[in-house]
Amino acid sequence: MQNNRKVFDVLMSKTKIYLAIIFILLVIVSIENKAMIIPSIIIYAGIVIYSYYANNKRKSEISETLQDLTLTVDTAAKTSLISSPFPLIILQTDGNIIWKSSKFNSEFANIDINKYIDDLTIDIKSEIKNRQDTSNKDILRKIEIGNKTYQIKGRYVDTKRKDKKNKKEYMIILYFIDDTENIKLQKEYKDSKSCVGVLVIDNYEETIQQLESEERPQVVAQIDKCIYDWTNLTNGILIKQERDRYIYFFEQRYLEDVKEDKFSVLDKIKEIDTKEKVQFTLSIAISNEGNTDKEKYKSVQAAMDIVLGRGGDQAVIRENEIYKFYGGRAQEVEKRTKVKARVVAHALENLIKESNKVMIMGHTNPDMDCIGASMGIYRLAKSLNTNAYIVNNEHTPTLQAFEKSMEKDEEYEDIIINKEVALENIDEETLLVVVDTHKSNYVEAPELLTKTNKIVVIDHHRRSADFIDQSILTFQEVYASSAAELVTELIQYTQNEVELSTIEAEALYAGIMMDTKNFTFKTGVRTFEAAAYLRRCGVDIIKVKKWFQSDLESYNKISEIVRKAEIIHDTIAISQYDIIEKDTSLICAKAADELLTIGNITASFVLGLMEDGKVCISGRSIGDVNVQMILEKLGGGGHITLAGAQLENVTIDEAKQELISKINEYFEEKE
Repeated sequence: MQNNRKVFDVLMSKTKIYLAIIFILLVIVSIENKAMIIPSIIIYAGIVIYSYYANNKRKSEISETLQDLTLTVDTAAKTSLISSPFPLIILQTDGNIIWKSSKFNSEFANIDINKYIDDLTIDIKSEIKNRQDTSNKDILRKIEIGNKTYQIKGRYVDTKRKDKKNKKEYMIILYFIDDTENIKLQKEYKDSKSCVGVLVIDNYEETIQQLESEERPQVVAQIDKCIYDWTNLTNGILIKQERDRYIYFFEQRYLEDVKEDKFSVLDKIKEIDTKEKVQFTLSIAISNEGNTDKEKYKSVQAAMDIVLGRGGDQAVIRENEIYKFYGGRAQEVEKRTKVKARVVAHALENLIKESNKVMIMGHTNPDMDCIGASMGIYRLAKSLNTNAYIVNNEHTPTLQAFEKSMEKDEEYEDIIINKEVALENIDEETLLVVVDTHKSNYVEAPELLTKTNKIVVIDHHRRSADFIDQSILTFQEVYASSAAELVTELIQYTQNEVELSTIEAEALYAGIMMDTKNFTFKTGVRTFEAAAYLRRCGVDIIKVKKWFQSDLESYNKISEIVRKAEIIHDTIAISQYDIIEKDTSLICAKAADELLTIGNITASFVLGLMEDGKVCISGRSIGDVNVQMILEKLGGGGHITLAGAQLENVTIDEAKQELISKINEYFEEKE
């Protein structure tokens, strides 16, 4: 009716204009000819009466037409709603259903739909309240009802009314689209995509040589059978590429089965019996990242580099840009060859000669191993007549005794620079040597990594996902005790004779001594060879030992931490230091070491509050427990017997609970 009235008003407005014009013309005619006054009045009255009746007739005709049209449109709309192929409902924001289609009734005839509608209404109501773009009235949801999945689409309309609580009321129109088959197809497509794996027998050539010639074919056959049996679990395709290398293809639908199996083949390979009691180990990398098999193979190759960099005897799955590691619990066995050390030494010499200067950088909060390795590289660069500098932003309590000894020699007065100075002086011709870490987010000055393309990495920790991938030379040996040991080896194999000063030799010796806990842990033949070489260079063992001595106050703090220790899993000691101090990390590390001296303790963890608000964790082990795997779960790293981590935005109690949770996960995975 309102629309009809508007149309009529438009017509009347035009008629009035016409009548006004006619009236003016008749007045003009009457003024010119007075005899026309009466005829003009009669004519004008007739026109007015005619216009009135004509407009009323037109109004009636238009009204009838509009009513018919409205009725037709309403009927069409109602018919469309009623006969909609999709289940459709109209409801209020309180969940009250105003109307529902017959398709809706039949679709959910055997389902208590009210509980789904109530939850859905609450969710939509909350969205309407919090939606910032009020012009967007669309609603989109996905919901599981029974054994089907539905896409829910619709709109909401402001009714201009308010409820008893003076809140706006809305009318919501929703229709349900059965998306079950589409989801099944998507899942099938995803499941049918390929995963690519690479399997490598660790140190195959060295290990196979230890067997008698007549036994080798039998052992190789056992290894092949063991691997083939394991891959049959996924109905995959296994191709033996080389004597020690296999390529593996399988559908992604079996990836969860592989995860649940936890790579049992790693242990089965070790169980292969040989006369000489030689043990074989296996490294596995699997990836599903990439649109083509070529891209996936490239991804799995990068993953395998990480596995081998972590010491082998483990597996990794790369999925959604995340690495998930399995195995790697056993203590590393020395498997290095001197050939590699010689090759790296010669390559490093050439890089130093080609550079205008050398900058040496370790990890944040550097320890004696980091500084010792840095001093060794410094001397190597100086022996080749190349200026070298050590990047260190702050003096840590762990290095106080060493720094006092260093200050007595004027040569070392200007070799330590901070980050700012380093950034000002580094250029493309600068060689950046990173020691005792390979993690890009853990170095003293990450910005330096982007300022030069000439980067060398020397480290002994198991490789993590966040490694420096732009290095042109990497010497990463997880079987080495320390970075200081690796640098000592490189110095011995250089073509140019390097003469270490006493303080440099002592720094390297101290680094080895610290990471091996006085030659107790992770000590191989090569470790003692390096120590013997340094001893010949003039190391004062008593002097070095004094660098690690604690004062009475520190010893009392350590004793208190040990006293408060809790035992979990029968052999794991956990304690914490609640006082914020500059040397918190040092105290925690020493306390963790001290806890290992207690009988039946196989691993120890000490948490402490740092000045920057972070919680540090020091982990130690005698080798039965892999503390690196545990602390990696908390964003840390290290190696089997020594590892650390730092947590942000948590209290020390929260950090402790997270640590216990990860320890529990570790033992659950082991079972």
